[in-house]
Amino acid sequence: MSDTTQTTDTAPLPRDVADRYVGELIALDPVAGTYLGIADDEGRLPDFSPDGLAELAELRRRTLRTLEAIGLPVDDDGTERRCARLLRERLTAELAVHDAGEELRAVSNLSSPLHSVRTVFTVMPTGSEQDWQNVARRLRAVPDALAGYRASLAEGLRRDLPAGPRQVETVLGQLAEWLRGEGWFGSFVADGPDALRADLTSAATEATRALAELRSWLADTYAPGVRGAPETVGRERYARWARYWNGTDLDLEEAYEYGWSEYHRIHTEMRAEAGKILPDATDPWRVLRYLDDHGEAVEGVAEVRDWLQGLMDEAVSALDGTHFELADRVRRVESRIAPPGGAAAPYYTPPSLDFSRPGRTWLPTMGQTRFPVYDLVSTWYHEGVPGHHLQLAQWVHVADRLSRYQTTAGGVSANMEGWALYAERLMDELGFLHNAERRLGYLDAQMMRSTRVIVDIGMHLGLTIPKHSPFRPGERWTPELAQEFFGAHSGRPADFVESELVRYLGLPGQAIGYKLGERAWLAGRDAARRARGSAFDAKSWHMAALSLGSLGLDDLVAELSAL
Repeated sequence: MSDTTQTTDTAPLPRDVADRYVGELIALDPVAGTYLGIADDEGRLPDFSPDGLAELAELRRRTLRTLEAIGLPVDDDGTERRCARLLRERLTAELAVHDAGEELRAVSNLSSPLHSVRTVFTVMPTGSEQDWQNVARRLRAVPDALAGYRASLAEGLRRDLPAGPRQVETVLGQLAEWLRGEGWFGSFVADGPDALRADLTSAATEATRALAELRSWLADTYAPGVRGAPETVGRERYARWARYWNGTDLDLEEAYEYGWSEYHRIHTEMRAEAGKILPDATDPWRVLRYLDDHGEAVEGVAEVRDWLQGLMDEAVSALDGTHFELADRVRRVESRIAPPGGAAAPYYTPPSLDFSRPGRTWLPTMGQTRFPVYDLVSTWYHEGVPGHHLQLAQWVHVADRLSRYQTTAGGVSANMEGWALYAERLMDELGFLHNAERRLGYLDAQMMRSTRVIVDIGMHLGLTIPKHSPFRPGERWTPELAQEFFGAHSGRPADFVESELVRYLGLPGQAIGYKLGERAWLAGRDAARRARGSAFDAKSWHMAALSLGSLGLDDLVAELSAL
């Protein structure tokens, strides 16, 4: 179909096709419905078996055929074009992943069917007895969901499509954490109503037993079956995943060099900022270790949750009306402590479509009770305000003007992570990082995103470390070298570094989207500023940009430049 193809008055619009796809997707994936706040059936879980995966793939193919047949309306203001391009690109990228059998080796410490089964309970409504009845029903669906997941992994073994051994080892450790004591599900239902106590406890026991059975199978059958499998994915698989996460076909060597250029730029800034804290220091990470013990910190888990809430509330008050124009429901965001047993990185969950569940930031404590502020401020500008929350909550706010697909299920990781990294930089530009301690923490976070580009591309493609590197120039990247390099250039503790490396190995191409997405957002802003000159208004541009809905990096710069 050409983008200039016309449609009749009675033909559906691309938005109609996209939203019908969301409705059919929710029927097959009720977890997606829970995140959207659309109660198709809160008591179900997806079919993660090969048959269930094939049914999802057929939905995508059928939707693509419909999209190709309808064309675009003659009076399109760009909304339908953007929707059609996004839907076509996303479904094509998802089908490429499916057709390559990638879903049959979906083992990761951060994102997999296993994690989806657990995490969905943290966003389910629990305000009424009916809500808790839905929880019990969904808990009883856990065994079948995990059996389907196990069947897909077994099919992957049969087809010689193994997950990486390190992924399996890490997930086994996570499962051990989830099974400790009464089990994660048992702890979750402890807050349920007394009238449903027996039903909830029984359902949680069934779900916990299914987790234990999966862990035994992973340890006894799957782990031996993937022993010796490569941890890295190679160029062909990496390019496929990079398209999936970034919404564009990347020049991977150019992106690798960009990562190095940012590494050198940021390192120079870090040394200058570190010198303001310890004048004789030449190693900025030594200064960060000093700040771990002697810098500003928040003591206590409940205290850090409240402190982060205050930081976001302060940012909303300061930015609304000056650099953003926020609807009342977008202003609301909650700080939460993440349940134990997950990855080390903080994360965000968006609001439901009706905002009955607000956007939430989640802090994994990893057993800590003391939290250095340098490591929190920029991260919460990223996860909360003006980062993920302002973008994703604004998308939900304008969903009726765009489509549910563009503002929810069609999200492109690099667009969203790129905005959040841009948001960190914006807060630095606006002077919110008001001392060397906080600014060094911001630069450390920027450095982490640059080293992600370097090691993620470098180790999966087996590239050579360049001569201008201060670290092992001329050697070829391996996961071991990547972990050593990352640890030497991060203020994070060793368990965080280990968790991050496992994440990159299990989600190839995802971690590079932060820096490459930020570059796209900055390029779009700079182009719009040049085009408008003195008439450029940051507040208007921000709100127009955040109201576009999802875009892949193929389209993001062009659309932002035209605002």
